[in-house]
Formats: sequence, C-alpha cells, structure tokens
Amino acid sequence: MTQWQVNRLFPRKSLLAIEQAISISENTHLGEIRFVVEGALDGTPLLKGQSARARAIDVFAQLRIWDTEHNTGVLIYLLLADRDVEIVADRGIVAKTHASEWENICHRMETAFKHGDYEDGVLNGIQDVTQQLIKHFPKAGGASDSNELSDQPVKL
Repeated sequence: MTQWQVNRLFPRKSLLAIEQAISISENTHLGEIRFVVEGALDGTPLLKGQSARARAIDVFAQLRIWDTEHNTGVLIYLLLADRDVEIVADRGIVAKTHASEWENICHRMETAFKHGDYEDGVLNGIQDVTQQLIKHFPKAGGASDSNELSDQPVKL
C-alpha cells in the first residue's frame, strides 16, 4: 500500500471523524485510545519479517501509549496492506480484560474492511473499545482525568 492509497481510504474527513469519536469516547472512561494506520511494512520491519502484532507493540512503545497515569492506554493498529487489526492494551487494562474481547473487536473491524467499510469499521471498533473501557474503567468522581494522549489518528 502506498501513502496515496492510505490517504484515499482515510481522507481528512475520515480522520477528523475518528479523532472526534476518540474524543467523545474518552469523556466516558479513564482510558486513552490511539488509532494508527500503516500502509505496509517497509525497511527494517519488513526485512525482519515482523508480524503485525509485533509491529503494533513497537508502535505502542514508540508513541508512549503505555505512559498514562492509570495504565489504561489502548492502541488500535491497522496494517492496511494485510487488513490486519491489532489492539494493544496497557497492563492496567490487560489485568481486567480477556484477550478474546479484543480479538473479537479486531475480527469485526477486519470484516468491515474486507467490505471496503474503512471509516465505519474504525468508528465501530472505537465504540466497541469504548464499551470495554466503560465496563472496566468508568469515569469516577475523584479520579484524575486529563487527556494524556493525542486523539488525532496517526498515519505511518
């Protein structure tokens, strides 16, 4: 996938809708959500035969999604060339959720992408992640709740 193809599938309007969905979501729980779309692996990750999961973990670290007060950062990573979605959750979330919950969300998003529903697939995925975060990390009266991570989607 070229950058042109990424831009065609995720135009500015879609990225703004995704950013707004993340912002609205984060008003309902203590989590921090980031969305990253990467056209294809190239350079070192490609030469190493890196999996989408391993790449998502690298991106999670590079963007410092783990660096939140409540350890409630979540990365939704899309490797567009493979239409592979990976969700990486911080240790605070992993301690309270099951991997199957995240795998089901990934599967639903991947199904939407196979049908060409990229924007809706991401927006529905954010909503599904939101439901998990509300369930396990609802907004509490006295808890600190600053927007620690940017809501803006990242294109790599």
